[in-house]
Amino acid sequence: MDALTWFGLFAVTAMLVCYALEDRSHRFILAFAAACALGSIYGFLQGAWPFGVVEAIWSLVALRRWHLSKGVSA
Repeated sequence: MDALTWFGLFAVTAMLVCYALEDRSHRFILAFAAACALGSIYGFLQGAWPFGVVEAIWSLVALRRWHLSKGVSA
């Protein structure tokens, strides 16, 4: 596997792990947003711009969820 494929594997694995752990801490929501941003970068670098756009939107949605959850869970 080349470096770009490893980067993509890391990004989507991080997304999966952070999504699974979101209920434990609002920090995992922020980490999920960051992983989605990495997934978006991967999509654009790979040439799959629709994937890149969707992941960028998911990143923004997760950032909003993190912002709203900061005061709820400590």
